[in-house]
Amino acid sequence: MKRSILTGLLLAAAGAAGLMAQAAPAKGPAPKSKAELETLQAMFQAQQQGNFDGVIKAADELIAKFADTDFKDTALYMEAEAYEQKHDNAKAQIYAEQALKANPKSYQASIMLSELIAQSTRENDLDKNEKLAQSAKYANDAMAAVKDLPKPNPQITDPQWEEFKKSIVGRAHNAFGMAALVNKKYDEAASQFKTAAENDPQPAYYVREASALQSEGKNDEAIALCDKIISDPQAHPQIKSVAQQIKASAVKAGGKAPGGAQ
Repeated sequence: MKRSILTGLLLAAAGAAGLMAQAAPAKGPAPKSKAELETLQAMFQAQQQGNFDGVIKAADELIAKFADTDFKDTALYMEAEAYEQKHDNAKAQIYAEQALKANPKSYQASIMLSELIAQSTRENDLDKNEKLAQSAKYANDAMAAVKDLPKPNPQITDPQWEEFKKSIVGRAHNAFGMAALVNKKYDEAASQFKTAAENDPQPAYYVREASALQSEGKNDEAIALCDKIISDPQAHPQIKSVAQQIKASAVKAGGKAPGGAQ
């Protein structure tokens, strides 16, 4: 499932539609003035349009101009997500940490931090163990937070909500897998990426599983999985290119495709 499909609905407890209608405070957070509402509208519209700089600008404006806004953690998280989309993971982590500080129950900020920390940790980092422990804590916190969480918005269908919760579980196992890679535990990494894909069948999880399998020496399994990725019409060309490279490495190492053909 695309991560952004339900973001606009999930970020605000009253939902985007409720936000635009200035929902009553009793039903959830609501803008306190027309100016705040317009800034929120600009932020959500920029997010829907994929205008990441627009999200950042509107989020900064909201926090600077409306100190008492009920949407501070929402703005900070959306800003973190925008920076992540711009491939500025350092700033994404900073804003995700601020979002979690503003709302310690923000499972979306927790899961983002889990992935960002695991992805940025290197084998020779002096604080590697501390970083990976923190990443695991964030992942476990996020899974625990969404396990029995009711729908935040009636516009979201039950299947959509269950799918979204499973995507959080998938991202948690993706973070566990990346942490295992840092420690060169390829068997564990492959298992974690497989579990991630079982919860949320993202091509990126499959390609990471294939890479871990190939690193572990399970070249036949890696080739079979790469073939599945390459034949997936929904897989991004870049993902398919990586799968082709992994397959080539597996074939060079003596692996064979199903049926015995290389």
